[in-house]
Amino acid sequence: MQSEEEQIATIKNWWKRNGTSLLLGVGLALALVFGWQAWQQHQAEQMSAAGSQYQQLLTAATKQQPTDKDAETIRYVAETLRNDFADTPYAVYGTLILAGHQVTEQGKPEAAADSLKWALSRAESGPLKLLVRQRLAQAQFAAEQPDAALATLNEAGETGAFTALYAELEGDILRAQGNAEEAREAYKRASEAASGPTASPMLQLKMADMAIPEDA
Repeated sequence: MQSEEEQIATIKNWWKRNGTSLLLGVGLALALVFGWQAWQQHQAEQMSAAGSQYQQLLTAATKQQPTDKDAETIRYVAETLRNDFADTPYAVYGTLILAGHQVTEQGKPEAAADSLKWALSRAESGPLKLLVRQRLAQAQFAAEQPDAALATLNEAGETGAFTALYAELEGDILRAQGNAEEAREAYKRASEAASGPTASPMLQLKMADMAIPEDA
């Protein structure tokens, strides 16, 4: 059995051999814990700041009679969200609003298409990405780029709850290109996907105009 002095000497020797690495390990663990907490705090602050910016944009965009100042606010805030908060969903939402303003208020579908291409590159897979893609195809169609619009729609893959919107827009594009038969088929798919109370009255008018029976 070791004496008390021998035990103390053994502990000192062990500490000399392992103390530094032990402290480094503890320090690293603490750094990881506090680093993770700091990152989470930063993420929360980013989301809060982005949400505040988005609310400002939304206020300007929903005015019944937007002024030039409102238009500048929409442009500036959407740009700020893209540049400073690109990793938040608010950047995509803001760009969607900007694109809508570019089409409806400014008559610039080409600019809207450019905005929506950025949004499409940042949107996560799922309903939001499908919505952005459909809006992009609409903007391309409005910009007299029907082939690009069709390609955008076709690249979506499975469209789920957006099938009716996609098929109806496809029908509009094909009809404008003079492909009446293909347009009818697209409208039929749209009608089947949006049957019942969710059917679009505008779609029904388009089908009637092309002599497509509702039960076709």
